[in-house]
Amino acid sequence: MKNLPNILTLANLFSGCIAIAFIMSSQPYLATIGGDLPYWITGTEQAYWGAVFIGLAAVFDMLDGFVARALHLHSPIGKDLDSLADVVSFGVAPSMILFKMLWAANIAQPNAMDVSMWAMAPAFLVACFGALRLARFNVMSTSGSNFTGMPIPGIGILIASFPLINLYVPTVGIYFKNTWVLYGIIALVCWLMVSKITFFKLMPSQWNIAALWPRLVLIIGAVALFPVISFAAIPAAFMLYVVLSIVYKAPLKQ
Repeated sequence: MKNLPNILTLANLFSGCIAIAFIMSSQPYLATIGGDLPYWITGTEQAYWGAVFIGLAAVFDMLDGFVARALHLHSPIGKDLDSLADVVSFGVAPSMILFKMLWAANIAQPNAMDVSMWAMAPAFLVACFGALRLARFNVMSTSGSNFTGMPIPGIGILIASFPLINLYVPTVGIYFKNTWVLYGIIALVCWLMVSKITFFKLMPSQWNIAALWPRLVLIIGAVALFPVISFAAIPAAFMLYVVLSIVYKAPLKQ
């Protein structure tokens, strides 16, 4: 039982690795079945499953902390292992999604043959800034109800929603075909992770209206938006989370 939190953390890491494998195979490729003529596979399903496994990693990331607190199991190894898993599942895997999206956006340009690999390289800044965010978190002493800087799982879930938006909400996904939109998203999420903004945790430390109201607004807003705009509700909820955190300004003890 004492190893259960670490097992859940490793499940987080495993899910992140599977997500990367799916995302890496998401580009169009030729395939043949039973000796028939080759045909193109677009890779949409692979990107979809990559996003699903990032979401699954987020579930395991939530469970390992919950179990550790419930069983009063805390160790330096568990803390470092959690950060290593998070940088893969919510840093490297989302970076791969952005890399593929930048590749798709650039390949659609008239000068596609002249595009350098460096045009896609900014995608991996998300992994770099995510690692910096986790390192800072590990050496900072924070209160039980707040974070300084956007938590990296939030960034991972946001970016994981992009392939789902491309598949289910193409009227929104069309904007992801613009390289400058993608560069802007990369710059924004990297800044949020290392910013001094105080973000509240979804699990409150106190059960009173003063602590609960921003969380209730976030949950109700996300639930209300999903039937209307499908997976585009995830970026909308992400931005609502940022705004609520800025407005809420809960005290953070250093």
